[in-house]
Amino acid sequence: MRVSTADVFEATQNDLDLVEQRLLQAARIDYPVVSSLVNGLVATGGKRLRPLLLLLASKAFTYDRDRAITAAAGVELLHTASLVHDDNIDRAALRRGQPTLNTQLSSGAVILIGDYLFAQSAILAAATESVRVVAIFASTLGAICDGQLLETLQAHDLGQDRASYEKRIYGKTASLFAGAAEMGAVIGQATETEIAEMRDFGGDIGMAFQIVDDILDLREGTQVLGKPAGNDLRQGVVTLPTMLYAATLAQDSPQREVLERIVAGEETDDAVIGSVIDAVRASGAIDQAERIAGEYSASARNRLRIVRDESVRRQLDEIVDLTVIRSY
Repeated sequence: MRVSTADVFEATQNDLDLVEQRLLQAARIDYPVVSSLVNGLVATGGKRLRPLLLLLASKAFTYDRDRAITAAAGVELLHTASLVHDDNIDRAALRRGQPTLNTQLSSGAVILIGDYLFAQSAILAAATESVRVVAIFASTLGAICDGQLLETLQAHDLGQDRASYEKRIYGKTASLFAGAAEMGAVIGQATETEIAEMRDFGGDIGMAFQIVDDILDLREGTQVLGKPAGNDLRQGVVTLPTMLYAATLAQDSPQREVLERIVAGEETDDAVIGSVIDAVRASGAIDQAERIAGEYSASARNRLRIVRDESVRRQLDEIVDLTVIRSY
């Protein structure tokens, strides 16, 4: 029997509170107005899935509480910094229903704040005094940047294949889940086999997480993500449901022509975009994307066989649920 979501967070709430304190300390900036904005950004950071994953990955083996909490704060701050840069690149006005830094500061200031948060997250990683954790952190940061570059350069290609899409979202999203789980296992002094399995566990749920995000973008929009429905499509970003829908269209069909114009930024009429979103919903592409997300979550659950502690194994299993059954 699986534990409830409340049980997962309740079991680690004390440690998550300490993670939150470390986050706020590390994100402190001496300029009052900017400090208030950054603190607000950090405080509205969602459910802290990545720090929770790192803490539980460490608890699955030999729990070093202080190092795990420090690394978890570093992982979440790295995530926050990447969102700051992501929003700046996308010129996004909203994040989780709240105004982004872009709406209140210059682009240059936003980039510098993102850089500062990246630096502070690296300092937290170094504070674990583990060379391997720092190496994983650096590798993860590189993967995130690679994923963002791929999104900037390739995400507007309607003809891209699934392998290209998955490489992009692994870098942009799943690599941080994978790195968090790997850091936790390293801090927990797991064996090399166990570390590899935990890293792949994190990667699997990170892939499922992003695919579900792509689904919610087309299915729910503002109600769930704090952004307009079809926000990715409006920005010309081809996600899995849109890709699967495009595969059903003939190259010379009027529907594909309209879709290509939207992706190219040549069609901005809300009514036209809305009709394409409705077509994607009706095509079965979202159901197909859900099945693919389900395959990743099933793979993640299978990897948990290496976790001997039943309580921690059930909590990690619940994290899988949190990635695929979401309404926030």
